[in-house]
Amino acid sequence: MLVEIALGDAYGAGFEYARPAIVARENTLAAFRAHPKQRIAAGTYTDDTQMCIAIAEAILSHRPFSRELIAECMVQAFKRDPREGYARGFYEVLLEVNDGSEFLARISPDSDKSGAAMRAGPIGLFPRLQDVIERTTLQARLTHDTPDGVNAAVAAALAVHFCAYELGAVSELGEFLTEYVPGQWSTPWQGKVGSKGWMSVRAAITALSRATSMSELLKDCIAFTGDVDTVAAIAMAAGSCCPGLEQDLPDHLYSTLENGEWGRDTLRELDRQLMEKVLRR
Repeated sequence: MLVEIALGDAYGAGFEYARPAIVARENTLAAFRAHPKQRIAAGTYTDDTQMCIAIAEAILSHRPFSRELIAECMVQAFKRDPREGYARGFYEVLLEVNDGSEFLARISPDSDKSGAAMRAGPIGLFPRLQDVIERTTLQARLTHDTPDGVNAAVAAALAVHFCAYELGAVSELGEFLTEYVPGQWSTPWQGKVGSKGWMSVRAAITALSRATSMSELLKDCIAFTGDVDTVAAIAMAAGSCCPGLEQDLPDHLYSTLENGEWGRDTLRELDRQLMEKVLRR
C-alpha cells in the first residue's frame, strides 16, 4: 500500500495544477516528472506519503492509538526527513515545534482541505468497520475538525477497507460509502480538483469505480487536473488492496521511485508489517 501511495503521489506531483494541455500530452506513465512549481524532483513523494508513514508508524507502535501518539509520529516523520509539499501554515508549525505536545498546542484544527483524507488510507486496513471510522475520525480531528474534513478522511479510509475486505465490486464503492458517510460519494466527479478534501476523495472514488487496472486508475486520477497527487495517493491506497484490479503499474516507475532512507525499500517493509499486524482475511 505505502509503496503504491508513494508512487501515485510522486507521479501526481509532476502534474499538480499543471496546465491541462501538459497533462493530456504527458500523462502516459512513461516516467516521473519534476513538480512544475516546487522543488520536488522527479520520483520524489510529498507530504501525502510522509503523513501516511506517520499514521502507519502510529498503528505499528505498541502504544494506544491516541491523538498524542499521532501528533508525535507526524512531527517525528517530518523532523527526520524534512520535505516540501505541505500547506504553508502546517509546514511552518512542523518546522517550529519539537514534539507532539507542542504540535497539538500550536495547530489550528479547523481545516476542510485534504490533509486528513490523504493520510487516512492505512487505517482502512483494520478489520472492524467501526474501528476504521472511530480511528480515522480521531486522527482527522487533530487538524481537520470540520464536518467536511472528517467526512472526507472517513470516506478515504473506508474506500481502503471496502477494497481490502472485498465488500463488493469497485463500481459499488460510491453507494457503499453513502451508507456510512455524509456526502455525494456516488456522484461522479468531473473537471479540475480543488484543495478541499471532499473534492480529492470524490475524484479518487470516481476513478476507482470505473477502473479495471492500477495503470488505468493512475492515469485517470491525473487526467482530472488540479490537486492530482492527492487524488492519486488516495486512490492508490485503495486500489493496491483491491483483488479486482490488475496490479499492473509499470516496473520502471517502481524502480525509479526514490529509495533513500525513507524511500521505496523502507515503505515496502512498513507495508509488510502493516499487513501482518492489521489486515485480517
